[in-house]
Amino acid sequence: MQPTHHQPASRHVAVIGAGAAGLVAARELRREGHKVVVFERGDQVGGTWVYTPNVESDPIGLDPNRTGVHSSMYQSLRTNLPREAMGFRDYPFVAIEEDEERDPRRYPGHREVLMYLKDFAIEFGVSEIVRFETEVVFVGLVEGGKWKVKSKSKRGEVVEDEIFDAVVVCNGHHTEPCVAQIPGINTWKGKQIHSHNYRTPEPFRDQVVILIGSATSALDISRDIAGVAKEVHIASRSVADETLEKQPGYNNMWLHSMIKSVQEDGSVVFRNGSVVLADVILHCTGYKFHFPFLETNGMVTVDDNRVGPLYKHVFPPDLAPSLSFVGLPWKVAPFPMFEFQSKWIAGILSNRIALPSREEMMEDVKAFYSLLEASGIPKRYTHNIADYQFGYDDWLAAECGCPAFEEWRKQMYFVAIENLFARPETYKDEWEDHHLVLQAHEDFRKYTLNGVENGYVTSNDVPPSSR
Repeated sequence: MQPTHHQPASRHVAVIGAGAAGLVAARELRREGHKVVVFERGDQVGGTWVYTPNVESDPIGLDPNRTGVHSSMYQSLRTNLPREAMGFRDYPFVAIEEDEERDPRRYPGHREVLMYLKDFAIEFGVSEIVRFETEVVFVGLVEGGKWKVKSKSKRGEVVEDEIFDAVVVCNGHHTEPCVAQIPGINTWKGKQIHSHNYRTPEPFRDQVVILIGSATSALDISRDIAGVAKEVHIASRSVADETLEKQPGYNNMWLHSMIKSVQEDGSVVFRNGSVVLADVILHCTGYKFHFPFLETNGMVTVDDNRVGPLYKHVFPPDLAPSLSFVGLPWKVAPFPMFEFQSKWIAGILSNRIALPSREEMMEDVKAFYSLLEASGIPKRYTHNIADYQFGYDDWLAAECGCPAFEEWRKQMYFVAIENLFARPETYKDEWEDHHLVLQAHEDFRKYTLNGVENGYVTSNDVPPSSR
């Protein structure tokens, strides 16, 4: 929408979560002149990128009273996108070669991403507005269209009520496990675990493991475990029912179709007819959106993992612009998308950018849902925007009046995905898009010239060769 002609507004905004989405949301809100408080229940910024060896008391994550752990990071995790494509637009994620503490690889480990986010928070003054070890337990509407935010300290002694003009929800979506429904599972005698509670392969030594899932983390974890397990059997719903294939390069790993049922004696029956006596079923089956603190009187619901109704995955039409969500879409290049969404929210809250009317937004949402239904796309894939993420990002950029997604970044993303399928074992260490790395580094130089001296970009930076 064209910029509005209202007086610029400065609002008091609560941001829930200090992961990548919350950090960039806070930065953009402050840039737009808003007063911001970030609530973070952990003791540091970084959200899901804060690795901990701790796991939950219920390994499959179904017990509502389990001790919670936010992060789903496993020890060996490396990024599945190259760092140049991952970073925020004006704070490039470039290797710091001279620091031995850092990981210079193009697909670095999780600790390097956390250090990047910590540097970002310090560089832009976000760290100083984060309330650490403070959990938001309630967010609800009060008179005048404002929001009450109730929070408590980690020790639970202090419960505080505050009033905000707006709330931006950035609490992540890799914490509440989604578990496969398997006939007979209630009497199956083996162990079950969700990948949320996977950290290292050692507990699976000499075990027969059934791993359900075929996304990137499932592939990573299956390879991790294959080094110590007796057998690894991957069950995937994205292959034909008759599938039974030994995985190339492994003597102890097979790909199957989905599980048909499990038996009391510990056996697992696949749709391909094969039967495996297994010790463990590991669910690499994704996560549910979960906002236990949010009370909207039914104006925002989570139904089969559709958070809705939401205009462009961000604003509930009935509550816009005072309530918004950053980071719901998945199968994307996440950090740049968080940045675009945050710029849009910040500009709308300051009256610099206009939203359509409630009725127009609701019509847009209904048309979107109808299109999904007509295309045969399940409700649970509402926020999977893999096929149109760059169109979405460019739409947000146009609304904000800022440059669209860089062409090199789009190409690098697609090349990385192609490389993943072509070289599943080695794509993180072998690539051929050196020309795109050169373009990225050329682009990064301008941010130093613009005064963003972040320690990541210098005029002498040259792209690394394959490491």
